[in-house]
Amino acid sequence: MRIAQIAPLFESCPPRFYGGTERIVSYLTEELVRQGHDVTLFASGDSLTSALLEPCCKVALRLDPYIRDPIPCHVVMLEKVRTLADEFDVLHFHIDLLHYPVIRNFFERTVTTLHGRLDLPELWPVYAAFHDAPLVSVSNEQRKPMPPVNWAGTVYHGLPRDLLPFNPTPKGGYLAFLGRISPEKRPDRAIEIAARVGAKLKIAAKIDRVDEAYWNDLIRPMIAMSPNVEFVGEIAEREKADFLGHADALLFPIDWPEPFGLVMVEAIACGTPVIAFSCGSAPEIIDNGASGFLVSDISEAVAAVQRVGSLDRAKARESFDRRFTIERVASDYMRIYRSLPGLRKAARLGRAKTEINLGLVAAANRAEEPFARGPGGRTAPAPGALPPSGPLQTAINEQGASRGPRLAQEPGP
Repeated sequence: MRIAQIAPLFESCPPRFYGGTERIVSYLTEELVRQGHDVTLFASGDSLTSALLEPCCKVALRLDPYIRDPIPCHVVMLEKVRTLADEFDVLHFHIDLLHYPVIRNFFERTVTTLHGRLDLPELWPVYAAFHDAPLVSVSNEQRKPMPPVNWAGTVYHGLPRDLLPFNPTPKGGYLAFLGRISPEKRPDRAIEIAARVGAKLKIAAKIDRVDEAYWNDLIRPMIAMSPNVEFVGEIAEREKADFLGHADALLFPIDWPEPFGLVMVEAIACGTPVIAFSCGSAPEIIDNGASGFLVSDISEAVAAVQRVGSLDRAKARESFDRRFTIERVASDYMRIYRSLPGLRKAARLGRAKTEINLGLVAAANRAEEPFARGPGGRTAPAPGALPPSGPLQTAINEQGASRGPRLAQEPGP
């Protein structure tokens, strides 16, 4: 299948540092290529892929100091996608809603995975206006605020099976927080939980410009007053195995409707249990009492940290292997691709075209050849017919010659 993957341009595919959406696009692209599909990736020029890369900007926009507004680069990318659209069986978008006006002529061959939050009222009129565009949610909880739309399915994110090794015996002796410093991720809760338990906490997180005031006014002073807390900063992909694998538990103290939360899957891939506040997608990802604990407040989180040693880390890894591999993700998406109206219509047209072509070939041969003689066969021609000829008969004659002398043509009765 010829598949286009259209990624956001904020990070490369895969990202050098933080970047959940682009990371998932990269994993999916590589798995589809591994399965033998013809994949084109529309992404930043510093992306690394075994697919055909269509670069749409020089480097990831977040790392480009000359880019202030990301929209122009995405508009240029969409024009490139529109121009090349006929080359693909399926076009898979990961850029929220920017592309809807562009895909009207071929939306039946598109699917859009919504990676972000959908509880913002300003989004609903857009999705209502393009209600027929096929959409994919990344959790069932993510769907709830939406108006009636054309849901093609829910596909949980996943990782390559061997990306993060299982660590049955962590030696770090700390709790981990991995993600962004932002009010909705609630690193302040993580700091308070660790302080109440008396545990060491390591925070590995990026700080976006929009969250610098939150960092400077609240989180940085809290860390300065907490000798048990270490701020590691933003870490690269290659550092996650050690950071998560050696942690006693991952704290996921969110305070917003998290659409998915890939870091939870990264943790359980290492065998590290997750203590997650029960909102957003967390109840769909964490097997409570197996791959971690779901809590509703800080007191419950403190109690969960004290019980985390009773969990079998192998069960957390089993949950990952059973539910969150990239092979399962690709399988889910292929099922959705094949169900798209445009692909089903193309398949029907393809079958009809094949039948017509076969019929035309047969008719041409009948007109050209009163019979086609197989090697060793004897079929009498009609009275006054010309000797057998044409491409079909030539191929048969050659086949017969390779098997032995061709039989002489006999006259009709």
